[in-house]
Amino acid sequence: MSLVAILQPSIQKAISTLFEVSIEKIEFQSTRKDFEGDITMVIFPLLKLIKGNPVDIGNKIGTYLVENVTEVEKFNVVAGFLNIVISNAYYVNFFQQIKDETVYGFVPVPDGEKAVMVEYSSPNTNKPLHLGHVRNVLLGYSVANIIKASGKKVYKTQIINDRGIHICKSMLAWQKFGNGQTPQSTGLKGDKLVGNFYVQFDKQYKAEISELMAQGKTEDEAKKQAPIIIEAQQMLLDWEAGKPEVIELWNTMNQWVYDGFGQTYQTIGVDFDKNYYESNTYLLGKEVVQFGLEKGIFEKDPDGSVWIDLTADGLDRKIVLRSDGTAVYMTQDIGTAIQRVKDFPDIGGMVYTVGNEQDYHFKVLFLILKKLGFDWAESLYHLSYGMVELPSGKMKSREGTVVDADDLMEEMTTTAQSISEELGKLEGYNEEEKAKLYKTIGLGALKYYMLKVDPKKQMMFNPEESVDFNGNTGSFIQYTYARIQSILRKATFDWTSATVIDLHEKEKELIKQIALFPEVIQDAAKNHSPALIANYTYDLVKEFNSFYQNVPILPEENLDKKVFRVQLSNLVANTIKDAFGLLGIEVPERM
Repeated sequence: MSLVAILQPSIQKAISTLFEVSIEKIEFQSTRKDFEGDITMVIFPLLKLIKGNPVDIGNKIGTYLVENVTEVEKFNVVAGFLNIVISNAYYVNFFQQIKDETVYGFVPVPDGEKAVMVEYSSPNTNKPLHLGHVRNVLLGYSVANIIKASGKKVYKTQIINDRGIHICKSMLAWQKFGNGQTPQSTGLKGDKLVGNFYVQFDKQYKAEISELMAQGKTEDEAKKQAPIIIEAQQMLLDWEAGKPEVIELWNTMNQWVYDGFGQTYQTIGVDFDKNYYESNTYLLGKEVVQFGLEKGIFEKDPDGSVWIDLTADGLDRKIVLRSDGTAVYMTQDIGTAIQRVKDFPDIGGMVYTVGNEQDYHFKVLFLILKKLGFDWAESLYHLSYGMVELPSGKMKSREGTVVDADDLMEEMTTTAQSISEELGKLEGYNEEEKAKLYKTIGLGALKYYMLKVDPKKQMMFNPEESVDFNGNTGSFIQYTYARIQSILRKATFDWTSATVIDLHEKEKELIKQIALFPEVIQDAAKNHSPALIANYTYDLVKEFNSFYQNVPILPEENLDKKVFRVQLSNLVANTIKDAFGLLGIEVPERM
């Protein structure tokens, strides 16, 4: 039983007995390092119910606990905080209960539990995945894992933006400049080939704008009258009309991109339970817009465009259908959300992993779905995250200045190789084992660096800084895991059982840190924040390394103590592995 589960009812009883008042919830926090204690009760909230000095109130409650709760050994009061010292016996018993659990801290999904759908990646089929997508997929995949570990059923999904003017730009550029090129003929991944034509379109478009402006057109006139943009707009209309040759080209080029995305996802280690395609869901969105028009939720302007007026809700008027009848992103997102609930009737909520530049879009989307009368719209959440920047500045896809996801992962593996070779830690490895280890370290460094930062914060990515075997990095944590595996390999004696009563202070601190893991999982799920898991794991590793440096493990002469310390080390390793698994990070057996 957790400390909170033991202490909360005991403190409630103490307050009832001593002060003749009842309180629903006790506020706990970790004891500050500079005070003695294992857990701290915050006294200040009681002052609303109990008149008196917080120190006197704390002393009375503390005395009651020492006299009536076997797990409480002693206490001290600092201002409005009751610091409670827990007996070693509690920690030994706690350790014995959890040391053999397969996945300590994970909660099984109860029968009848509503599912959560987590959307991430959601790429456009006109370019390869880039650095921004990397943060997106790592966040979404990890949040899905964490929510599942917290005791909920989870579906992982993406919406592939496979239609629209940006897709037509790549298609048109391929028609004009491609000379029949294919991924097979060029040796390029399909998403990279298509992305090249997106950049090619932009170059041609800018050249035509410059030429028109030289002829006396304004910039706005030139942008609208450039022949290549007019052709792209016509191609979009032809696509929506189902023109066979346009649909055939669209299918061919999209498949090139899907094959390329699949390779990238496999390398980075993420997957999906179901893919949705904008080319399908926008049609349902258009049907819903018609339904909303009939119900008076939407309104039609004189030019034929359809809008929703959200000014009374503190937002703006939002277009949901253009005057020419073509759909906008909002139309597609309305259709997608409804289709998902049709496909998975047990969905109780959805998490959208999308950058913070779309904050307003999701406020509007969620409000529209509520106005359309869908009760599940109350459980929609936008996992809004900050952009990833590089020392060189912001990336632009159409100008070809993005950091390609595949190139980034390859660079991380290469960086891990050079640092590992420099440190000389790979004796006895064959070339295949080295290559696998470099990838594990490189991708682990990338994922941890991305996930240790609060999702809401903008971040600067530095590849070399992320692959460091010291400090708050994935490599440092992986190295500690490998160190523990080395200890376990050397422990050739039977370490399945031991009798220990007296705990070293470092052992106690380590068990305390492990005991926090279930609570951290729940907090991370509630806050949609893998950073809580990442930084918890770093704190656990720091605690283990302090234990390792101060307490003999294998050199210990007392067999019971030695066995206990090996068992404790094993539990730490399992917790690291489970925590990193939630982040999608592998741990190596040797480093």
